[in-house]
Amino acid sequence: MSIARILVIAGSDSGGGAGIQADIKTVMALGGHAMTAITAITAQNTLGVTDVMPVPAAMVLAQIDAVVSDIGVDAVKIGMIGSAAVADAVADRLAGLSGVPIVFDPVMVATSGAVLAHDETIAAFGRLMALATVTTPNLPELAALSGTDDPAEGAARLVALHGGAVLVKGGHAVGVELVDRLFSAEGVVSWSDPRIETRHTHGTGCTLASAIATGLGQGLGLERAVTVARRVVRDALLAAPGLGAGHGPMGHGLRTGVGETSKLDSGNDPAIPSV
Repeated sequence: MSIARILVIAGSDSGGGAGIQADIKTVMALGGHAMTAITAITAQNTLGVTDVMPVPAAMVLAQIDAVVSDIGVDAVKIGMIGSAAVADAVADRLAGLSGVPIVFDPVMVATSGAVLAHDETIAAFGRLMALATVTTPNLPELAALSGTDDPAEGAARLVALHGGAVLVKGGHAVGVELVDRLFSAEGVVSWSDPRIETRHTHGTGCTLASAIATGLGQGLGLERAVTVARRVVRDALLAAPGLGAGHGPMGHGLRTGVGETSKLDSGNDPAIPSV
């Protein structure tokens, strides 16, 4: 039996809504095998982050080496990176994974507003973007990385500077339509859907990036992988179980039963199952 092997390099979320926990649920829902290299341990719930303990770079690398040397990797997703030292160490190690697609979600601030990456860590993100097949910033992250508040200009700058593609997420924009745009050397591709009004949005970025990585690991092209990943996020938002008093977790792999079918349109891609 062939299964896509997805290595997730990210932080742990004790509330289970985002981070490694959301990544594992997403990869499994799409039929992949999730492996992890944990970069930080956080104490958090739907109301916020109360503590963060970075994992030393040597231990992060030990986790990566353990799974790569034995199990192998078909795609990598990078989320919360923890520190500048970890960013540099991970970049050094991933540079040796020739031909493996990499999805980089440049996590800086949690949904609750807690800062998860400081200035020196953000400064080290350039090396990871240079390795990434696609980088998936939200609008505030894009502005911080590019130095401009114009999303189109910012994305174009990052593509020109680092190569690869940039998926600009529209969740922080206003309006009844949510628009995501994929910028690359080949041009711009856009997706638009009615915005889902809910406070249970914790982990949307993690879920999207992990779903894209799983699609790439299963052999999908980037545009198709993004299309599938966006549908996974929308299904999970609609199926949110309503936990916690703040920004609650989504319903990964749960049936929605409302508004939209919960079955993924797998099109001509049999590797993508229904969730």
